[in-house]
Formats: sequence, structure tokens, C-alpha cells
Amino acid sequence: MRIIHLMAYTTIAVVLLASCQKEKSRLENNFNEDENSVTANKSSGEDESISQRGNNRGFVYTLSNETSGNKVITYKRAANGSLTYIASYASGGNGSGGGLGNQGAVIISNDGDVLLAVNAGSNTISSFKITGNGLNLKSTVSSGGITPVSIAQHNDLVYVLNAGGNGNISGFRLGENDKLTPLSSSTRPLSSSMAGAAQVSFVRNGKVLVITEKATNKIITYTVNASGRPEAMHSITAASPTPFGFAPGRFGNIYVSEAVGGAPNASNVSSYHISYNGSISLSEGPVATGQSAACWVVLTENGRYIYTTNTASNNLSSYTVHPVNGNINLFQSAAATSGMGPIDAALTDNSKYLYVLNAGSHSITGYSVAGNGTLTALPGTITGLPASTNGLAAD
Repeated sequence: MRIIHLMAYTTIAVVLLASCQKEKSRLENNFNEDENSVTANKSSGEDESISQRGNNRGFVYTLSNETSGNKVITYKRAANGSLTYIASYASGGNGSGGGLGNQGAVIISNDGDVLLAVNAGSNTISSFKITGNGLNLKSTVSSGGITPVSIAQHNDLVYVLNAGGNGNISGFRLGENDKLTPLSSSTRPLSSSMAGAAQVSFVRNGKVLVITEKATNKIITYTVNASGRPEAMHSITAASPTPFGFAPGRFGNIYVSEAVGGAPNASNVSSYHISYNGSISLSEGPVATGQSAACWVVLTENGRYIYTTNTASNNLSSYTVHPVNGNINLFQSAAATSGMGPIDAALTDNSKYLYVLNAGSHSITGYSVAGNGTLTALPGTITGLPASTNGLAAD
């Protein structure tokens, strides 16, 4: 089944269906272990200290995803959050030319030194060295499958989600030279050959991989052994249909958007708990957004607020989060308006600013994030992006 994002251009929502509690005592007993072992990992959602990141912060990245050659489009972020175009860097691969039904097409490594990107049209992934002067392409390698759509990274371990063909995940090592090398015997299937998978990410300090599957309505996990290879698979049927993007928090909590097939005003967010053995349980949900086609989710650095982009409603919703037990509550159904067809979202390191890629208006809008979780639109909008643009990362 093909899942398509909903986009509203005027009064018509165009559905793009294929391209869009665990007990508190037990969790608190794990606090010291998580606190001491956490490795700052942006792609995994583990909490991190800004001091652990590299010195090349203050940029926003997106992918052109063009069939004629994929490029990383780079913007410099000013102190007031405004963006200025810097340059575009060829990835050495091709894009798909259209929507990918995904989250996590471009990410920044936990130390802030490397950018990783998918090339969905050429079945490859790329690594770039981030410098104060821009990006240096270090490697472009086969993704180990068809149509890579999402990347996860923990220390020197990288996994890519391939959504095409029968679908799979495949592993890589990120070397000291910032080059990617395939990890032998690391490729694993999804729960179905028609999974319609959307995102892969690490949780539990790199010990578990999580994948959302839109077409099967499942969330699956793989435990990761000491050699970095996936072992046992677990799965759960989502609290409501079309689990899409998710934001991993600490203590094994993840916050998942559930688009309910794009049905009007029917979208939800649910909270799940992932154990160290990979088992998955529902913590809370579904909790309605009151909006349509909630697909992408981001979590603030302090773990207290999540934001979803609602592709068919042209806005964002916000939730408050209990960072230990993972409980969630709707904060603002319409926390901010966006451009047409908002898809990917990214928070800066300190969660001071939130940026949103709008697929319908080919633009990026920005917001300042207040301490109480409210959003205020920043002046100025980046426009003129390729219609195929996908993915968003910020530091």
C-alpha cells in the first residue's frame, strides 16, 4: 500500500499516501545508568550537552533531492535565528525528484563534525565533513538496498533505512576519516516486504534501533549487539494507523506521529517505551492533534516539548512531555502556522529555534521557542527551493 502525505494548497487537501507507562519507579531506577552512559546523539534523540558538540554550529541543511544530482543546501543561522544561503554541495548521488514519506533524510553526527545524507534516486548515502567554511564530501557508498530514506547514527555506527523494494536496514562504520564503510552481515528485513517504512533511529544509548512502518501500522525494533549488528526483532501495532515520524527521548521513550491515513482532523501522537531487550509498549495515546496528516516530530533538548508538522493543515501542534515516564498532553493544537504542506522539522542544539520545510510552498519557515514551549514566527522566509526538497537538519 502506498502512503501519501496530505498537502493543502487552497481548500483542497491532496493526499500523498506513499511519498505521508512504563512504571515511573522502574524508569527512575534507570536514571543513573542513562545519565552516566548517555552519549550526545542528535539523530538518536539522546540528551546532549552543547559543549560536547563541535565548533561548527549555526547552520541549517536540507537536500535538493533532484534526479539530476542531489545537493545539500546550506544556510547560515544568525543570532536572531534568520537564515542566509551559503552554498550547495553535491552529494555524489541522485535524488528521487519527489516525496519520500520519511523523516531523517539528512542528519548531523553526535559530535557535530559530520553530516550524513541519503541519495534516494541512486541508492547511496553520503558523508560530509562539516567545517567553518562549509562541507567537504568524504564518501558516497551503496545504501545496501533500494531507496534510502532515513539515517541513524550513534558514535561510529550508522544505519540506513531503505524503503524501496522489499525494504531493509543496513549498517556502516563511520571512520576517523569521516568515510562510510559497509558493516558486513548487518542488513536486516523489515516486518513486511510492503512496510512503507518512514524512519530509523537509535534509542537506549545505541543498544536498540527503532523503525516506523506506515503501511503495516507497526513500530519495530532490533537490538544491537556489541559488534554493531542487529539481533532480535520486536514489533507492536501502533495505537492508531500510519505511524510516521518519531522523536526519541531518554529512558527509552519515543514520541510517534500517527497520520491515520491522512483523514481530516484525525491525526494523533502516541508515546511508547522501548526496553533494553527491544520490547515495545504503549505509554500513552493516541492523543489527538485536532489536525490533519501529522507526520514529522521533534523533541526539545530538555525533553519537555514535542512539535509535529501537520502537512494537510499547514500548521504545527505542540505537546508537553514528562521526560521520565513519557506521558504527553496536547499543549496547543495549532501552535503556529506554516507554509503550505509542512513536512520536515528541525530544532537547533539549544532548542532556541525551530525550522520547518514546507513542501507545498517550497520554503523554510523559522520560529523562536520560548521557555514555556510557545512558538513565535521569525521574520523572513526562505523561498525558491526545488519542489523535490526533502530533509532538514540544524545545529
